[in-house]
Amino acid sequence: MLELLNGGSWKCAQCDVEHHGMFDLAADRPAQCGEDIPIEPNSAIRFDGDFLSDDFCILAGEDFFVRGVLEIPVHGAAEKFGFGSWSTLSRKNFDIYVAGFDDGGHYADDGPWFGWFSTWIKGYVDQVPFECWVYPQPDRQRPTFVIDNDAHPLAMAQEDGISAEKLLEIYASYGHEVS
Repeated sequence: MLELLNGGSWKCAQCDVEHHGMFDLAADRPAQCGEDIPIEPNSAIRFDGDFLSDDFCILAGEDFFVRGVLEIPVHGAAEKFGFGSWSTLSRKNFDIYVAGFDDGGHYADDGPWFGWFSTWIKGYVDQVPFECWVYPQPDRQRPTFVIDNDAHPLAMAQEDGISAEKLLEIYASYGHEVS
């Protein structure tokens, strides 16, 4: 199985796409965000009511979310598996993040910021939110998330890594199954 993730090709039994090596998965919205909220351009951001873009989410003008990446090492793989996820931020930290986003801000003196991890991940997370740390990244890269509960299965996966077989199980639960 590791050979598939380290650059091999495999045709997905469910989506019928040929995958090459390990790939990331992502949630397009926080768990708390209704499916009826359309995705808009980042530039349309507004702070009243509900707003959702590829990188920001505001609910009821009061709850602020950013999209980032939860990275999990995979045993024997050179790269980490990334799951595009969402976390809350305080309004103050959200404003700092948004202000530096378009110019590729370096956030050198900022973060990590406390947040509430807000993404369901099949096989790991069926209840949200829970504590995490949000590490802003330079050059328009999405922030990384680190789970702040050593006993949580995701925190253990971030610390110890997962097997190639476990990653293939995650892929299968999202409709990407090795044929």
